[in-house]
Amino acid sequence: MVDDEVRTAAFRIEPMNMGDIERCVELEQLLFPEDDPWHAVAFRSELAGRHNRYITARDEDGRMVGYAGVALLGDAAHPEAEVHTIGVDPNYHRGGIGTLLLEALLAEAGKRGGPVFLEVRTDNAPAIALYAKHGFHIIGLRKNYYHPSGADAYTMRRPELTALPLPDEVLS
Repeated sequence: MVDDEVRTAAFRIEPMNMGDIERCVELEQLLFPEDDPWHAVAFRSELAGRHNRYITARDEDGRMVGYAGVALLGDAAHPEAEVHTIGVDPNYHRGGIGTLLLEALLAEAGKRGGPVFLEVRTDNAPAIALYAKHGFHIIGLRKNYYHPSGADAYTMRRPELTALPLPDEVLS
């Protein structure tokens, strides 16, 4: 889980708990009405998965205004992560909350190393730009990925962000 609460401006990032599921479902209905929004059972299942990390963004009054989740996959020798979801209350769009959530997920994934993958609708230009800003590149296209709308998704990958050894010629 997220070890420390991250505070920025009037928002804080903290681990999601079972009490947050109702609000997540409400936000899913607002954000993804045409693409089979997650139900409570899906969030319960995700929170129960020992390899998953889910977080929330809360305003200064404690109201959840965003949520996100990542799966930490692979093993110690070959770790990888997959961003499962990021959702921000439409009233708070363009306020930096998506960035805070993504950065918290990437920090969690970075503890283990390895590349990070995600899928994003091909028509979601703001999200694609956010991911590109954080080192993700489009590596594939999944036709009709989202149901029932049939919208396509890009698969994006951020390579492992570890320092490579410098070549000998640079060191001399």
